[in-house]
Amino acid sequence: MRSSSRAVTAGLTALTLLTLAGCGSNADSGSGGSGDKLDVVTSFYPLEFIAKSVGGDAVNVTTLTAPGVEPHDLELTPKQVGEIADAKLVVFEKGLQPAVDEAVAQNAPDSGFDVAPAAKLEDTGANFEEHEEHEGEGSATPTGTVKPAAFTSEALDPHFWLDPVRYAGVVQAVTDKLVEVDAAHADGYKERAKTLLGEVNKLDSEYKTGLQNCKLKTFVTSHEAFAYLAKRYGLQMVGIAGFTPDAEPTPQRIKEVQDIVRSQKVTTIFSEELVSPKVAESIARDVHVKTAVLSPIEGLSEANSQETYLTLMRENLQELRKANSCA
Repeated sequence: MRSSSRAVTAGLTALTLLTLAGCGSNADSGSGGSGDKLDVVTSFYPLEFIAKSVGGDAVNVTTLTAPGVEPHDLELTPKQVGEIADAKLVVFEKGLQPAVDEAVAQNAPDSGFDVAPAAKLEDTGANFEEHEEHEGEGSATPTGTVKPAAFTSEALDPHFWLDPVRYAGVVQAVTDKLVEVDAAHADGYKERAKTLLGEVNKLDSEYKTGLQNCKLKTFVTSHEAFAYLAKRYGLQMVGIAGFTPDAEPTPQRIKEVQDIVRSQKVTTIFSEELVSPKVAESIARDVHVKTAVLSPIEGLSEANSQETYLTLMRENLQELRKANSCA
């Protein structure tokens, strides 16, 4: 756990306690739930955080992506498929985890809730595929960075949660769905959602202020998860890998990244918790820059299992400010 957010501000205390209470609901109720609690299954951590924070003690939340598991690579067990089938509500993002999409379509067509429409996903130009051979060189973008030669332009970027504004839209959508499914607890859902939305809106303000005056605008990450964040706050993201974080980058892609680091005087290569940092560290050594961790917050690791979406986003802000020399 990075030390920059170990001390959580007083303004977050109530929400943190609420989240911890939600984390304990499985132990109290079991995967099937008990009493009048609503059984909710979420596909990965950012959605789990919303469901627990808004649901509070009215819900029993089971997440399909355990700490330490890379969400893109998730394969479901029979037990998890059963949990999907039994749940009153399954909150997922269609297109991010194919195994979940299939299980929902086959076992929970009525209880599945896809957040992608609420996230207003876009083609951010961040997706590319890795190939062993390329025809020609990568093409320059208007900002002077280089698109990978195997760039593809049609896939929608799934990483909405790294943009607080998009995340707030999903918080509201999940809240509305909880109210629809479980009207008896509507007041509680709305009240807790108001608290969470206040914190997410505050996060947006902190990012706007914190990244407003930066000497550098480009940052390099293990994979291209931060396009929405970069677009929202006026930065330029360069990913070593595309949307799939554990893809092996080609020699050409590594050279492209090295050239960008040198030409734009990038100071830091960012790795992440759930994927090996070896490639990022190797590039950093070759171009003589530092390494640091920038969390895509796709899932928790054992090292940061006590963190929350809010604390991790604030850690990311501090890391970006340091790397890009922000006043």
